[in-house]
Amino acid sequence: MRRSVITIAALAATGLVLAACGASPNARPADDADTEGGAPSELVFAVVPTDNSEELQKSFEPIVAAIEDATGIPTSIEAVSSNAGVIEAQAAERVDVAVYGAFSYYLAEDVADVTPVAMDQLTPEAGSGAVQSLGIVAPGSEIAGIEDVAGADVCFTDPASSTGYLAPAAGLIEAGIDPEKDVNPIFVGSHDVAVTQMLAGDCDVAFVAAPFVTSILPARGIIADGDTETIWTSPDIPGTPLVLGDWLDEDLRAEITDAVLAYDAVSAMEAGLCAEDTQREAPEPWGDEYAGGTACLWGGTGAFAFEPADDSDYDAIREICDATQADVCRSE
Repeated sequence: MRRSVITIAALAATGLVLAACGASPNARPADDADTEGGAPSELVFAVVPTDNSEELQKSFEPIVAAIEDATGIPTSIEAVSSNAGVIEAQAAERVDVAVYGAFSYYLAEDVADVTPVAMDQLTPEAGSGAVQSLGIVAPGSEIAGIEDVAGADVCFTDPASSTGYLAPAAGLIEAGIDPEKDVNPIFVGSHDVAVTQMLAGDCDVAFVAAPFVTSILPARGIIADGDTETIWTSPDIPGTPLVLGDWLDEDLRAEITDAVLAYDAVSAMEAGLCAEDTQREAPEPWGDEYAGGTACLWGGTGAFAFEPADDSDYDAIREICDATQADVCRSE
């Protein structure tokens, strides 16, 4: 049995795998995948929701519009309850396109025929989609560093999240702390919920993707400067992958890939791909050429664009798993 089969089964056993979008009425059965000419009648694009699923789905609508324009195939956005749920749905060939964390791809590659074709680019600079995991606490916390986390209530996001679990688990192990036995792990499902539950006192420390602390939640008005303190920062983690099912026709996969890579958030706006409620002001980190202008929402991380990716871009995750031998990574 391959490592991902065991890991996903373990997540299901603990009740962490919720309804996969394979149960959705929009998901086409695996045995009815192709219509005449080899093209599916529709495509399913899966994302893992935050506490504001409507906002997340809107952020992907311009990308879906680009895919529909390029392929001529209706494409639905499905919010799936967990990373593991997306992986299960991919294994059943019920999700054609998915966006999730780097570790989720590490898990998915063994049980589903999928390939990463793009990863998010947060600014016009190539490679800017690399992200860190942050350990954050409320101001005045007695936890000053990762070595102080032993015995604490810890908010993680999802066992299949690179920034919300795997990287922090590796950091804890390096500090001599077993992330399963030496802390009380609380899996809350998403990064924004981890932050807000930590601030509400439901846990002592939260481990989340850095953009939620530095830009996403401040932009929503949920947190402000000084609301959190950072006690740990991970090494760089590869950018969020956009993954396609290998069961799709090669030409169709090329069309989808080209559509995703053809635009950035600004050129997508100029091409008319985003309705008024899927537009945003271009942020300062994009540089003077773009800052203050209008752009499309372009994925859940607020990316500037997607750039090409392949399997080798995620070797860093394999290296973390090889180094830590964390239970979530292990084979039998």
